[in-house]
Amino acid sequence: MQRDRWDSRTAFVLAAIGSAAGLGNAWRFPYMAYSNGGGAFLIPYFIALLTAGIPLIVLEFSMGQSTQRGAPGALAKAGRKFEGFGWWAVLSGTIITSYYAGVMAWAWDFLAGSFTLGWADDAGAFFYDEVLEISSGPGVLGGFSTSVLIGLIITWVVIYFILRNGAQSVGKVVMITVPLPIILMGILLIRAVTLPGAVEGLNYFLEPNFSMLSNPSVWIDAYSQVFFTLSLGFGIMIAYASYMPEDSDIINNALITVFANSGISFMAGIAVFGTLGYMAETQGVAISEVATAGVGLAFVVYPNAISLLPGGAFVVGLFGFVFFAMLLSLGIDSAFSIVEAGVAALKDKWGGSKRKVTLFYSLFLFIVGLLFVTKGGLYWLDIVDHYVNTYGLVFAGLTEAIIIGWYYDTSKLRNYFNSVSEYKFGSWWDIMIKYVTPIVLTILLVTELIADIGTPYGGYELRYLVYGGWVGVIGLLIVASYILSRQRGVDDVDV
Repeated sequence: MQRDRWDSRTAFVLAAIGSAAGLGNAWRFPYMAYSNGGGAFLIPYFIALLTAGIPLIVLEFSMGQSTQRGAPGALAKAGRKFEGFGWWAVLSGTIITSYYAGVMAWAWDFLAGSFTLGWADDAGAFFYDEVLEISSGPGVLGGFSTSVLIGLIITWVVIYFILRNGAQSVGKVVMITVPLPIILMGILLIRAVTLPGAVEGLNYFLEPNFSMLSNPSVWIDAYSQVFFTLSLGFGIMIAYASYMPEDSDIINNALITVFANSGISFMAGIAVFGTLGYMAETQGVAISEVATAGVGLAFVVYPNAISLLPGGAFVVGLFGFVFFAMLLSLGIDSAFSIVEAGVAALKDKWGGSKRKVTLFYSLFLFIVGLLFVTKGGLYWLDIVDHYVNTYGLVFAGLTEAIIIGWYYDTSKLRNYFNSVSEYKFGSWWDIMIKYVTPIVLTILLVTELIADIGTPYGGYELRYLVYGGWVGVIGLLIVASYILSRQRGVDDVDV
């Protein structure tokens, strides 16, 4: 069976950048920076890029390109008993996509609201009461929010039509969806830095507090930010690289992806905090009182800030439309890339036409995602996101590093990607994969586990943590164990 191929190297690089630069760039990086020492946070951030981000993305590109397989098939080439760990990455991505599409659905509702300024008076009330119709807790699903359900349907229809013809259709789409959010973000950035109070907002965002560097949690946050924002551990980069010819330049492609992703994060930080500085000055409050993390920043605080812009309803509606169009264009690339990782793995294992596998996989994810568009869906999204992101993805990255570092010859893989790349990596890459990355990710896992055991996440009652979080993690363990058990007795296969 002939494998999908990108139309060009540009298409592949744009697709990788689009996958890496998602919704988290628009709200997670700015908040992580200002809450972890501002400009001082850049020190652990770039160290994390050098010691984990770049080594792992080069590893994933190399495994995909050299084996011409998705994550399960690629890891099976290092040893058939390791195929299950590739499925672990795919399954983690499956769960994440099911609720990521729900966040996209919210953005569709806010984009539509930009024409009527439905969110302009009180974005919080619009979000929680009109869009989500939020219930009293995770135990009260309360039926579906109609507007969010419609947004979810639109999201999955778009994802299917982007992916149904394979890498070539994706390559055409990313030529638009990757430059578009950068252009839209540039518009927001220029407007933000010209607003009164913007300087104070940027100072709050980037003013260095070097004393924070002695706090271990700052370093853990830096590594987690790099890990999550580069789409590591999903199997995405392995699948995308498998559609490239085996002699394609790996290191150049990886470095372009990494630094483009970081650049988009910095642009988002300037745009967001310049605007929040204006909001704080207009309301006569401290920036700390308007800055917040997560969905609240994107769907409450930032829309409220836009509603304060001078120029009347037209300006407010215009910049609201630009902001939510940016979120959607950032999000759609990440969403369909996670789906593509699953489709690639399923086709490699069991065959089938691209359209049929994509259709049934998308329908399955749509059905699973219905939980997150109920009136209690936000609570479940928060719970599942925490546990799957923290444990599922980090564990996937940890096992990749251990498998390649300790059960496969790292120098052999390094010789391969050096032979096809303009720039060369030395033995430091082997050290990062064998020692530094596993140690750091193990510390991250243990630290989060201790924190979760000591304090119920988000203040939810224990039964919701068990049903919403640990069951998901345990379920992945059971499935992975089952897959591994099917591989016993099968001989290892070299790349």
